[in-house]
Amino acid sequence: MFRVIKNLPPVLCKHLLQRSVHQENAILMFVQTKNLQTDSANERFSLKHEEVGRPLYFDAQATTPIDPRVLDAMLPYLVSYHGNPHSRTHAYGWESEAGVEKAREQVANLIGADPKEIIFTSGATESNNISVKGVAHFYAPRKKHIVTTQIEHKCVLDSCRALEGEGFKITYLPVGANGIICLQELEKALTPETSLVSIMTINNEIGVQQPVTEIGAICKSKKIFFHTDAAQAVGKIPLDVNSMNIDLMSISGHKIYGPKGVGALYIRRRPRVRVEPIQSGGGQERGMRSGTVPTPLVVGLGAACELAQREMAYDHAWMEKLANRFLDKIYTKLTHVIRNGDPKQTYPGCVNLSFAYVEGESLLMALKDVALSSGSACTSASLEPSYVLRAIGTDEDLAHSSIRFGLGRFTTIEEVDYTAEKTIRHVERLREMSPLWEMVQEGVDIKTIQWSQH
Repeated sequence: MFRVIKNLPPVLCKHLLQRSVHQENAILMFVQTKNLQTDSANERFSLKHEEVGRPLYFDAQATTPIDPRVLDAMLPYLVSYHGNPHSRTHAYGWESEAGVEKAREQVANLIGADPKEIIFTSGATESNNISVKGVAHFYAPRKKHIVTTQIEHKCVLDSCRALEGEGFKITYLPVGANGIICLQELEKALTPETSLVSIMTINNEIGVQQPVTEIGAICKSKKIFFHTDAAQAVGKIPLDVNSMNIDLMSISGHKIYGPKGVGALYIRRRPRVRVEPIQSGGGQERGMRSGTVPTPLVVGLGAACELAQREMAYDHAWMEKLANRFLDKIYTKLTHVIRNGDPKQTYPGCVNLSFAYVEGESLLMALKDVALSSGSACTSASLEPSYVLRAIGTDEDLAHSSIRFGLGRFTTIEEVDYTAEKTIRHVERLREMSPLWEMVQEGVDIKTIQWSQH
């Protein structure tokens, strides 16, 4: 079955054409360029035309481009079906409500939930805030203890700090050098006053995957609610809220090739999780999140979830192929390269590497035609290493030399090869300029040097 999509950017057309030859539902595109030619048997399509001035995109953990099929599902609700989904007295409202409820079912199917357990939000940040603060406030003052980790997303950590200011006790679990928590330490941290454990499924910086099933089992045995920030995991790995004993789950649309500005929160109904809303209004979304539901965005989220469910195995295999190819090229040509986080219990599309004796910001500037993210979280006042890398025990100099390579659904082999080769070239160049690298080449152990201060 062929689908026609008109006037897409040539680079995106190339991505989709490369993938379509492996799928039952092939995609046929009409584009404004005719520079399309067949290549080798392995890579059947390539596109000579490239957009001038646009860097290659390797930052999929920050956001993903919207899938054209998602946009296709959204368009009618941006133009024709413009009714308020909460208007119950006419057809315009009924049409929009039907789109919202279909999306609710699509999201629920992806994670093995009941559609009634899905609440639409503006994104994972809001979902995390509702989960952490909402559970904490509802079950206080009887239970005023929350357990989380040192490598959670900033919105979870900041929510916990806000609760600390209100008198709640927060336990921040450490992680090992591989980025994974110790289940024994988690169990020891739980008390009769613990209301919630909040641990993310896949880390957004180093891609490490926590043992969510085991965490859920521990929480269930202690009758403690378990929340997971699954923004980086939903649609990328199989998740089932029931078999994993997850009580609350945060989801983001723009991490799974859907639109920005929309997300979802799964809240278990049986046994019921009670959450105090953090926003007042008209009582939409079962009173958990008041405000008019943005129908086009929600429809896009639903479509993205349905696509992710259908193509998850293929997407994951594609990520593994690209990541292995990229790492093989890097490791073959460069030494003193460290992959941050567990190399096996990880999502392959997130590759965080530290290049010893190279300043990460310098490497980013050299790779200006590739959109990347540095492992060092910088502020305007200071340069501080990422708190995630600090938590796994990474030396400060290595933390400052880390780069996150984020692979996505539309990343191609040519882009991986180009990025790897250019990274190798510039790492070698920057190391040649480093006196530390020269000392290492001469066999000097830099950690044994006593540096004098002036």
